[in-house]
Amino acid sequence: MQFQTPQFIDVENKIVGPLSLRQFLYLAAAGGASFIFYFILAGWLWLMLTAILGAVAIALAFIKYNGQPLQKIILAAFGFFWKPKLYLWQRIQEEKTILIEEKRKTLRDYFSDMPLVKKLMVDLATTKNPIPKREKGLKTPFFGKQVKEGFQIIRKITGEKEIAKRVDYR
Repeated sequence: MQFQTPQFIDVENKIVGPLSLRQFLYLAAAGGASFIFYFILAGWLWLMLTAILGAVAIALAFIKYNGQPLQKIILAAFGFFWKPKLYLWQRIQEEKTILIEEKRKTLRDYFSDMPLVKKLMVDLATTKNPIPKREKGLKTPFFGKQVKEGFQIIRKITGEKEIAKRVDYR
């Protein structure tokens, strides 16, 4: 089942000739105010006021900026000028008291029970014998066959050399 998607949703319907209802109401309001001012004001004052009202009505009816009508932009500008612009956030700090009853331990107190880490690292890197309680000796996988180990130099695409340990389980 296919549905039609509405297009041109930002275009207003033309109600009065080439004008939309909004445009017609702005121009009609300016024309009505000018008609009333004709009978109330002097000729030169009426002419100046009619020119100003006509210019404002035409601007409100036809001018769009970035797809937004002018009255929307004017309302946003007034809102910007009248609303406060200073926003402050102050964190409320709560006072907490922590009682420390025991003596603080130093790093030496923590590491006094442990073996020397540097010695362990050197032993792991250099010895062939297993370190007790840390490593297990090599067992023969695959029913008594010995594992063949070897080192191989690999050259990368960039030209660097790298040593890799090769373990053959055949």
